[in-house]
Amino acid sequence: MTDTAELQELADTVRAVLTKHGDRDALRRAIDSDLGYDERLWRLLCEQVGVAALAIPEEYGGVGADLDTALVVVEELGRTLHNPPMLGSAVLGVQAVLAAGDTAAAQRLLPEVAEGSRTLALCWADSTGWATPAAPRSGYGVRADGDTLTGTAHYVLDGAAADTLLVLTDAGLYEIDAADEHVTRTTTRTMDPTRRLAAITFDGAAATRLGSDAAALSTRLRDIAWAALAAEQVGAADQCLEMTVEYSKSRVQFGRPIGSFQALKHRMADMYVLVESARSAAYAAIANLDRPVTSDTVLDLESARIHCSQAFRSVVGETVQLHGGIAITWEHEAHLYFKRAHADAELFGRPARPLARPA
Repeated sequence: MTDTAELQELADTVRAVLTKHGDRDALRRAIDSDLGYDERLWRLLCEQVGVAALAIPEEYGGVGADLDTALVVVEELGRTLHNPPMLGSAVLGVQAVLAAGDTAAAQRLLPEVAEGSRTLALCWADSTGWATPAAPRSGYGVRADGDTLTGTAHYVLDGAAADTLLVLTDAGLYEIDAADEHVTRTTTRTMDPTRRLAAITFDGAAATRLGSDAAALSTRLRDIAWAALAAEQVGAADQCLEMTVEYSKSRVQFGRPIGSFQALKHRMADMYVLVESARSAAYAAIANLDRPVTSDTVLDLESARIHCSQAFRSVVGETVQLHGGIAITWEHEAHLYFKRAHADAELFGRPARPLARPA
């Protein structure tokens, strides 16, 4: 685990860049752009902070920090709802390459990812979603026949704009140039406009295999994805709490700020408890990513996946309620957080419920 003071310094630095260059107008422009994210903001984060290089080992041009360092950036991005290729490329894509154990591929791909000049997209869901303990199955939407790929991967983060595709099949992990003529990319219409997903179809496309243990790769990537989502949800829920408290200080009703009414104080106190309990759950899951897998680490991860999703949805629901009619207008950000909360709850699948284990 990285030193707490260093993580806080990184969070402050990223937040400063996002505050200066990633305001609500920048977010709206990003939503309407061809890429679906603010390319200038991503370039600034890569060049000034080095966010894409954080979890990449030094021998591949990266910083060589622990994975928890990169997830600090994911949490800060969650606060703003900006969605550059941090989660899809600099976290999941990078970790897929490293987990595959192909040194040549890492040397070829990761230095450019660290610079921010290359983005990766992980293809590992079929039309029904991601394989999880709650929905175990073989097949990831794409099948391998030798060194060619056929089929369609769904719900691919950064899939429409990525330079390199990493495709998980029953035969293992494959690398393919996204510009290959046998690859068709289609942007998927989603409820959450801040997160761009794509469906990618392979029609006998030639690819290079990087790793063969599909089950181990899938489990590792799912664990990282759930921990990263928990961090993002904590950041977004914390921002919802902050803007609700600030609004309650300025909105006047019956001659008083609504934040002075005891009933609303109680509701905001409940929001605070949810945010902080979610933070504890998320950080526990993140801390376990570099530890041996045990029944306790699995339980921590599944608990974070469930609790952070529920907490974020509850907090953003209160945000909408306490902002009143303004919260359901397109001009206000509350509806974007509401959509992100419900979309995040389904992204990357969910663990089985309940969490109770038999004696």
